[in-house]
Amino acid sequence: MVVTASALAHAEDLADFVEASPSSYHAAAEVARRLEDAGFTRLAEEDAWPAQPGGRFVVVRDGAAIAWVVPADATPTTPSQIFGAHTDSPGFKLKPKPTTGSRGWLQAGVEVYGGPLLNSWLDRELRLAGRLALADGRVVLADTGALLRLPQLAVHLDREANSGLALDKQFQTQPVWGLGDPTSEDLLGELASSAGVDASAIRGFDAVVADSARGAVFGKNDAFFASGRLDDLASVHAGVVALASLSDASAGSGSIAVLAAFDHEELGSASRSGAAGPFLEDILVRVYAGLGADATEQRRAFAASWHLSSDVGHSVHPNYAHKHDPVVQPLLGSGPILKINANQRYATDAVGAAAWASWCESVGVASQEFVSNNAVPCGSTIGPITATRLGIRTVDVGIPILSMHSARELAGVSDLHDLTRVAAAFFSA
Repeated sequence: MVVTASALAHAEDLADFVEASPSSYHAAAEVARRLEDAGFTRLAEEDAWPAQPGGRFVVVRDGAAIAWVVPADATPTTPSQIFGAHTDSPGFKLKPKPTTGSRGWLQAGVEVYGGPLLNSWLDRELRLAGRLALADGRVVLADTGALLRLPQLAVHLDREANSGLALDKQFQTQPVWGLGDPTSEDLLGELASSAGVDASAIRGFDAVVADSARGAVFGKNDAFFASGRLDDLASVHAGVVALASLSDASAGSGSIAVLAAFDHEELGSASRSGAAGPFLEDILVRVYAGLGADATEQRRAFAASWHLSSDVGHSVHPNYAHKHDPVVQPLLGSGPILKINANQRYATDAVGAAAWASWCESVGVASQEFVSNNAVPCGSTIGPITATRLGIRTVDVGIPILSMHSARELAGVSDLHDLTRVAAAFFSA
């Protein structure tokens, strides 16, 4: 396998993106920052929006961001090409009254978020990051950098550890962050200090734990890329890069290019910033209203639109091949995947599969199929949710990875770049 210089540069840029995005709130802000640097205008939902064709815009709602490019020749029935992904990842979220500890140790009170591989979080330097709501009405982002650690019990004290380690989610997942008396120390003070604000001004907070190590390229011929939060920042990053590179000529190709980066996918997407919430519909309705569309014309546009739902899938694992379908076995480094499920856990159908093949072929990218072993329950993602809410034809895709839901996941360098290339072709279709 030969990894191109462009693919390596893309992986390094992804490492920058993940490093800047330890929480969904940071990820949404980074999406907006990058797109503003690329000439997009940031809009506020409470303001009036431009009411004519043309323009590049981005909106942030909590930990989600939606951006779009309207062709200058757009009409009330111009369809949309929507690339969807999500900004959150499994891990831990800070509880109320988070400063805890015992026996001279300071610890953080955390709650399990989603379905992380708990053991993967042991013995790593972790950062605490999120948003702080202040007494003066401001909401600021905070990131402590490396501060916490979940230390594993030594094998000398647990001789059965290598026979199967199971962590108690309440008592054995509370990381240490210092030494001292928890009655006189304040973890929120550490978070506030990182944001340059006074802890006494905090009236609310949403903070999560994230791996502090930077993403890294490694392996024979630089084939591998390991990082935290690849599920699903790999897809968010692909969409941002593809949308930012969309030329004015491509933007006039007959469709509205949309990037929808939702929050809370790992919890089922049921929130105001999740795919099951109203965010995407709110944006699309306002965009089409600006083009003069009535309700019928909006629905005509939806009927002609596409949603490419991008989330990671499983590469065949060399040590656990029996967990995969015996025939359909996508391999990391062999191209993006088309995700298929008979029970509609993924929204791909025959028409969508054909469209995906055409987008891949247009840029010379090889594609693989993914389907679950019948005896292993299949996960789901934002694709079926958007298809159900809006009736927009949806195709579920992604990249194959190993160590899904680990604190540090493994992807193929070439797959990351190829997904971005297909996303660009999709936006221009």
